[in-house]
Amino acid sequence: MLELVALFPVMGILNILVIIREDDIRLKKIALEWSLLTLTATILLWASFDGEGQFQAIKNFEWVPGSALFAVDGISLFFLILTALLTPICVLISRNSIKSLIKEFLLCLLVIEILLMGVFTVLDLVGFYILFEGVLIPMVLIIGIWGSREEKVQAAYYFFFYTFIGSVFMLLAIFFLYDQVGTTDYQALCCQQYERELQYFIFIGFFLSLAIKIPKIPFHIWLPQAHVEAPVAGSVILAGILLKLGGYGFIRFSWPLLPEASEYFAPFIRILSLLAIIYGSLTTCRQVDLKRIVAYSSVAHMGLVTLSLFSHTVQGLVAAVFLMLAHGLVSSALFIAVTFLYERHHTRLVRYYRGMVITMPLFGALTLALVLANASIPLSCNFVGEFFSLLAAFEYSYVVGVLASLGTVLSAGYSIYLYNRVCFGFPSKFIFYSRDLNRREFYILLILVILIYLMGIFPFLAIDVIKSSVIFQEEVKIAQW
Repeated sequence: MLELVALFPVMGILNILVIIREDDIRLKKIALEWSLLTLTATILLWASFDGEGQFQAIKNFEWVPGSALFAVDGISLFFLILTALLTPICVLISRNSIKSLIKEFLLCLLVIEILLMGVFTVLDLVGFYILFEGVLIPMVLIIGIWGSREEKVQAAYYFFFYTFIGSVFMLLAIFFLYDQVGTTDYQALCCQQYERELQYFIFIGFFLSLAIKIPKIPFHIWLPQAHVEAPVAGSVILAGILLKLGGYGFIRFSWPLLPEASEYFAPFIRILSLLAIIYGSLTTCRQVDLKRIVAYSSVAHMGLVTLSLFSHTVQGLVAAVFLMLAHGLVSSALFIAVTFLYERHHTRLVRYYRGMVITMPLFGALTLALVLANASIPLSCNFVGEFFSLLAAFEYSYVVGVLASLGTVLSAGYSIYLYNRVCFGFPSKFIFYSRDLNRREFYILLILVILIYLMGIFPFLAIDVIKSSVIFQEEVKIAQW
């Protein structure tokens, strides 16, 4: 089944290449069909997953250079599903916002999809680095070419240089690790024991790269600018998937490979995480651009993710993975909702909106469900992830738990204030006509809202699979020591 997950995006790319550029409708239809086939393959892969915890469906694709292995476990499985889910949604929501070079745009989307599939399944450090950096190229093109405002090129440069410079340190750490051990195979490296000083050096290299991708304060400067200038599909990919690459990298490389260094630097990372939660939430409260509000709230939520990761408990790791999945759905849906407003009124400034629920009741109802989920209301997936994250924080320290809880309080504050400011009250004098959601827009948001609350009502469907892999990873490391 893993072969189909990798094959369908490749077939979609080849199919789009042979279609003439002027046939826009057919290009979008083909891209949507192949992305839906990929989503079906990932769901079937989940159905065939036995939940044992170890890597499964291990493959060595002959058409891929080198001898890297590809496999899935309970952690990477749901990131594959999230990637496969958001790709067809990106195709659908870009129907009106992308006016030129549609063929090239769809090719970039499918290239990003297959590169992300490789990042989440590869079992080789060099392969991970190549795929990790490969995503950068089409993403920069999406921001720089199809961005919505004049500063899109500057935002693309911000994104490129921040990410690329950080990844250089990861590459140096990989080279140093290969020089010491003689292999970059992930499973072989997990069986090794390293000197403490060597672990410190390698951990710093990985941390600088992954902290920029999450992003952690003070490496977050590129994120709001990239979100504001990117088209809606770029914002969805950034918030829904690319930010998760940093968290996924920490799960794979911090504790399994470098346990002593991970424990040594954990207090410092917890402090940065608390700063991200509190500073990100407070900064969100003072934003006036709708996209910047969602972007800065992502900084706060991802701070809670890293706080859970470096609690070094099973429930903390499970909470981090689940919260990343929840954030991928909620933040993506919020960016889509903001874009639907922007396409009608061509402004994202909060001051111009008021009373939108009067003329756009469907939009108001769905946005309310998303805003409440962002505020971690019970029955939403964010509530489950944040509950277990805070539980892990309180187990480590009551002080850390209380400070982390401030993020949840502030999140509820700015989320409800934003909705009240935009949707309630007398209609704004700046808005003369507001057309409600059409059928395509309504069903896109409805699907995401249903998934958000289904994950909150039935979290065990994902948590049981994630927990089995986390426990297996912990048992293997304990057995080695």
